[in-house]
Amino acid sequence: MISSILAATLLSFSADKAPSFTDPAKAGIDFAIQGEYAGELKDESGNPVKIGVQVIAEGKGAFTFRPYHGGLPGAGSDGAELPLGKAKLAEGSEKAVIEFPETEGTIGGDKIEITKGKYLGSLAKVTRKSPTMGDKPPEGAIVLFDGTSASEWTNGKLSEDKLLGVGVTSKKKFGDFKAHIEFRTPFMPQSRGQGRGNSGVYVQGRYEIQVLDSFGLAGEDNECGGIYKQAKPAVNMALAPLSWQTYDIDFIAAKFDSAGVKTADAILTLRHNGVVIHDKLALKLSPGGDPKEAATPGGFHFQNHGDPVAYRNIWVVESK
Repeated sequence: MISSILAATLLSFSADKAPSFTDPAKAGIDFAIQGEYAGELKDESGNPVKIGVQVIAEGKGAFTFRPYHGGLPGAGSDGAELPLGKAKLAEGSEKAVIEFPETEGTIGGDKIEITKGKYLGSLAKVTRKSPTMGDKPPEGAIVLFDGTSASEWTNGKLSEDKLLGVGVTSKKKFGDFKAHIEFRTPFMPQSRGQGRGNSGVYVQGRYEIQVLDSFGLAGEDNECGGIYKQAKPAVNMALAPLSWQTYDIDFIAAKFDSAGVKTADAILTLRHNGVVIHDKLALKLSPGGDPKEAATPGGFHFQNHGDPVAYRNIWVVESK
């Protein structure tokens, strides 16, 4: 593979990096509290208001929470920016106490309870699942990974739990196609930004779809679902770490004339957990990928940033 991608594959963080978890049973109370909550609260006039909340673990019993009017992202949210809140695990308790102006309540026991504030009531913890999770390859699809072998990948190794790791490149190359990819980011509560569950799906080795634990963040071009350094997702559909997520990709390769001059940009439509977050987006080359666009097909590359991101159920349908 091209030298720039090999360099990215070798990239890792220092040995003192904050811990990561891939087993929910070992992730502790912070993981149990983190997640999505939804339901109806009552406003000051007693009227029901649909609210969604994403609670993000920040490590050592600290949490940030992002509320949404109308429901969770991709499930009713009106997109309005609301103030972030904080919460802290109470000593000797399995509930976090909400720290928000003129508001009292707790998060834990699979619910949020608000006893004082602009809105009152409780929200239940919910677990969302992509509508395309587990989709089986249709007739004629090329299966790149089904949990039985990593032989379709350069540097591919089948893990003990039958998953595919990072730093791998598909041996087969593609032009125009539709693809299905499932991925899981680790739980890294003490890490921040690009150090938190970082990987990337390089399409044709040229264009990067970012993979990152950006649960509850604003949704930028360097966060999950972003086209790195180019376009942020229309909606941040990132689920909580250790949730399996899906990318469903429709890709049209860049076109060139007989003299090698590009006549059309590569075009991408991307569904993240079933929601369109890029629609017929014209692509530019991504940093760290193949430094040149060409008429030749290219493979998939799953970038290694030293985090235990995992992949599964990967298949491609080539377009005629």
